[in-house]
Amino acid sequence: MLPIQMFLNVIDATPLVAIDLIIENETGGYLLGRRVNKPAQGFWFVPGGRIRKNEHLDEAFRRIASEELGRADLSRADADLLGVYEHLYDDNFSGQPGISTHYVVLGYKLRGTIELASLPDLQHTAYRWATAEEITTDATVHLNTQAYFGEPA
Repeated sequence: MLPIQMFLNVIDATPLVAIDLIIENETGGYLLGRRVNKPAQGFWFVPGGRIRKNEHLDEAFRRIASEELGRADLSRADADLLGVYEHLYDDNFSGQPGISTHYVVLGYKLRGTIELASLPDLQHTAYRWATAEEITTDATVHLNTQAYFGEPA
């Protein structure tokens, strides 16, 4: 792990690369979690996370699925790539003024059953299922999550 100030310098100077997991259940609902951390703190968002340096995409996908969903059994082969998205934020994880955050995100769609009560609570305070229509019309769902349900990337 980088020291906080060094990581802030990276965020200030470069985009971060991440994977988001767009998970649909058997009734057409999509998994959302209320974000604990900045950026997008307090908004409903799909699970996801940064890719680490020297981490292959398959490894990153498995790690993110394990950390965000408690599911170490999911692989990138289980998912469909929806596209590449850009997430731009005026703030950063530490709240340091004047440093924005830019993500380049690979959005992957998965289908499956997930029990909300069994999901980790490190990144999200609550979870829910929502339809695509609910997601695109709910102001508490972050615009970057709504983009997965709008026009193609």
